[in-house]
Amino acid sequence: MQPLYLTLGIITSVFAVVALAAFVLAIRQIVRTVGIGRPVEPERKGPFGQRLTTTLIETIGHTRMLKRPWIGIAHWFVMVSFPLLVLTVVEAQGEVFDPHFSLPVIHDWTIYGLAIEIIAGASLVGILGLTAYRLINSPARRGRKSRFMHSKHWTGYYVEAYIIGLLVSVFVIRGFKAASETFPFPVWATPVSHAFGAVLPGEMSIAEPGIAAVAAFKLIISYMFFVVLALKLTMGVGWHRFLAPVNIYFKRNQDGSPAHGGAKQMMDASGQKPLDFEEADPDEDPFGAGKIEDFTWKGLLDFSSCTECGRCQDQCPAWNTGKPLSPKKVILDLQQHAYEKAPYLLQGITEETLAEQPDESHSGVDVLSLLNKPLVGTEEEGGVIHPDELWACTNCGACVEQCPVDIEHIDHILDMRRYQVMVESNFPSEANTLLKNLENKANPWGMAEERRMDWVQELAEQEDPVEVTVVDEKMPEDTEYLFWVGCAGALEDRAKKTTKAIAELLDIAGVKFAVMGGMEACTGDPARRLGMEYVFQMLAQQNVETLNDAGVTKIVASCPHCFNTLANEYPDLGGTYEVIHHSQLLAKLVDEGKLTPVDSVEENITYHDPCFLGRHNKVYTPPRDIMAKVPGVKTQEMHRHKERGFCCGAGGARMWMEERIGKRINTERVDEALTTNPDTVSTACPFCQVMLGDAINEKKSAGEAAESLEVVDVSQLLLRSVKGEDPAAGGGEKETAEA
Repeated sequence: MQPLYLTLGIITSVFAVVALAAFVLAIRQIVRTVGIGRPVEPERKGPFGQRLTTTLIETIGHTRMLKRPWIGIAHWFVMVSFPLLVLTVVEAQGEVFDPHFSLPVIHDWTIYGLAIEIIAGASLVGILGLTAYRLINSPARRGRKSRFMHSKHWTGYYVEAYIIGLLVSVFVIRGFKAASETFPFPVWATPVSHAFGAVLPGEMSIAEPGIAAVAAFKLIISYMFFVVLALKLTMGVGWHRFLAPVNIYFKRNQDGSPAHGGAKQMMDASGQKPLDFEEADPDEDPFGAGKIEDFTWKGLLDFSSCTECGRCQDQCPAWNTGKPLSPKKVILDLQQHAYEKAPYLLQGITEETLAEQPDESHSGVDVLSLLNKPLVGTEEEGGVIHPDELWACTNCGACVEQCPVDIEHIDHILDMRRYQVMVESNFPSEANTLLKNLENKANPWGMAEERRMDWVQELAEQEDPVEVTVVDEKMPEDTEYLFWVGCAGALEDRAKKTTKAIAELLDIAGVKFAVMGGMEACTGDPARRLGMEYVFQMLAQQNVETLNDAGVTKIVASCPHCFNTLANEYPDLGGTYEVIHHSQLLAKLVDEGKLTPVDSVEENITYHDPCFLGRHNKVYTPPRDIMAKVPGVKTQEMHRHKERGFCCGAGGARMWMEERIGKRINTERVDEALTTNPDTVSTACPFCQVMLGDAINEKKSAGEAAESLEVVDVSQLLLRSVKGEDPAAGGGEKETAEA
């Protein structure tokens, strides 16, 4: 064996041992860091088969990545090259000792040569495309519009450079073999390798040391990659390939769906059962997250798994309207804090031990400040997350929908809100009025209970009266649905038009329904999304008791927030019902011929997807089906629609908080709607109707929108066609609920 080959073999072998040892120790440190979190809910651990299947489908099938098709395809080839090209690394380890080394048995199989050619070639094209995309869309070029803003740029470019170097090395080694006529595969199966061979020297005196040198380069950059990972535990763009499958396995929903719908329950200190406020111990049980170790270990795994791709940031309505909230930045800031603090927690260092040993050196780190660092706080307070970031979230779910590694952003934001509200009493001042109204009057506006019946009286007094049955303790036996009106639907003037339209349509279709009237209270959604879990549970338990006592089994809800809470959150509190949104029921009645749109509505209509109806509950088709059945209607989708729809700005209790930073979210959405040149903007949510209506009124005042432009619910549009009249008239006027 020549000295050159022996030297290269020893060097690469040493690199291999060091890399393996460093990587194992790094995995151990990540596991220990994640382990400082609280226990997770038992449901996250099984069933094994279903969760494993979900993980394999998402990982190998790249189902989340393919939401952006060409990027997903390019990334898939790069991903599969990592395990599938491992045999070329084994070959390289042999080639540094002997350039003529070959794998046993398969070394001359044409199918093996073809497989490596395809995978390496497609991966090289893919990584070059992804690198070009990163360069073209860099923050230096695009500013806030770049989804790579807040990403660690050197790590992204380093990983891409490493992969390019690895793949080029594969072809150079094969090219040397092709040039020296020691390559066993035909040209048709390995055209790229032969193309490299056409420009490389074929003399053995050059080819042999060339193969050994390139193989050594390939091995060293591969082993160095693992060393760099070990030195940089927060390098998500590198670590996600190992952590993402684990994170996907432990996602909240065992059926594989994203963490949408119901908010995550508050669990006690054991993580085994929901928190009971009557028995809770504030010293032991977590009231949200006030420090990094208050998150569950799944939360810390979320922070560790972030690949810094920026898809969440790219879709976030707050970020897109100039606010400081970036879901990616929140996750990365929590990640950085966790990995800074965890080593001291794992050593058992506390404020008390520091007081006992004040002179102990910690490499210049102010450990006391680190241990006491608040999760939420201004720059002056030294917080990890700024309050403006925390309170800008609308809970729209766009970040969760887009994340390719199933990070549950909303759950973590909600946990921090819970601590701020219930422990620190530190939240936007205007939300205090919301909470007082919910506690005292059971609705966000603080209106009297009897006002919930006003719309019923208005229907009874109109020219074509409709009698609405009001539940008196028990649901009437012949009643099919309880119509859950909701606070907005009963008390807000614009939303009341939708409520009356639904009631009329159900009456026309012969559907027997009843309403709770004054017995109906707010579902508690605004309180829960604000972070005041106690008020939510108070309202929810009151409603569950009322519904169960009345014998309710089937509910139709007009508000997506009520729909989501009743369907996805009340079962946790003993209220299990068959819940349907009014757009689903109306679409069904049209299909069955019980409602027949007859009058033509010659309008260009664009539909706005409510977040809690669409993304959170995957109800996209029924509202569009209704519009499709109305004669004369021409629909045009906005650029962002369905699963990539843009929020109106009302969710996450934001409807009751001022929007002081950046552009108003509802204004941004209306600007997008105006690009379709609509006669009407349609939706299926009273919150959206109010928010978009307000923005349109502002546009009208500025002369930027036609005076005839209005926002209507799909039910109003359907009633207009079914009855041959315009029940939505005046829907675009500025009206508010009277206090």
